[in-house]
Amino acid sequence: MQKLINVIALLSGLVSLSVVGGGVYLYKNAGVLVEEARSKATEEVKKAVMSAVPDIVEGLMPEVPEIPSATGNVIPSTTGPAIPF
Repeated sequence: MQKLINVIALLSGLVSLSVVGGGVYLYKNAGVLVEEARSKATEEVKKAVMSAVPDIVEGLMPEVPEIPSATGNVIPSTTGPAIPF
């Protein structure tokens, strides 16, 4: 029975040390880890935007009208006196 308690105590100590060690690692490397996550997220957002924006812009563009083959007079001819504005 004493051996079982010793094994449990040893495992408990190892778990505690690993939690403390992980906390120290995260504390010391928090800036690097955050910067890596930020750069990865930025790249993913850029990929998503660059693939979606052309489709969105194309959908928003109005249809281009055809150029007429002939046009009328530039200044319409008047039959009477001009009305001042």
